[in-house]
Amino acid sequence: MKCPECGKAMKSRHEKSYHYKASGLPNVVLAGIEIRTCPSCGEEEVVIPRIEELHRLIARGVMNKPARLTGQEMRFLRKAIGLSGVDFAARVGVSPETVSRWENDKEPIGPTADRLVRLMAAQSPPKTDYALDELANIADEVKPLAMRLEPRARGWATAAAL
Repeated sequence: MKCPECGKAMKSRHEKSYHYKASGLPNVVLAGIEIRTCPSCGEEEVVIPRIEELHRLIARGVMNKPARLTGQEMRFLRKAIGLSGVDFAARVGVSPETVSRWENDKEPIGPTADRLVRLMAAQSPPKTDYALDELANIADEVKPLAMRLEPRARGWATAAAL
């Protein structure tokens, strides 16, 4: 591999424990990561294979942790969903300033918002699908859901409306 800065050959080594700061989370450590360094100019490259899979695994770990989310964890999940702070705020029904305060640990994330962001992340494909747009269009009125369901050979199906 040649250095992108000076074109000289880079040297490769593997780190036992690489602190993955680019995740935005303080305690993510990757094992066996290749680091390429240029002995001539000092340029360094970190080789992270299958990064989409890695981010899904980190998101799953964050979603499944038993304690309330930190601001950094909330930001990671929001970004994993592929939403800006403003778009996320609109879908959750809070101001962008509230999301900012949560993510910067200026205000604690309430239990409802915590559960909602976990659910959104669990139900969302990583960053490529924006099907959650409908959440921004939920009306303020409270009206109970009416559904008619019927059993089928392979599960349940929605029947004609009530």
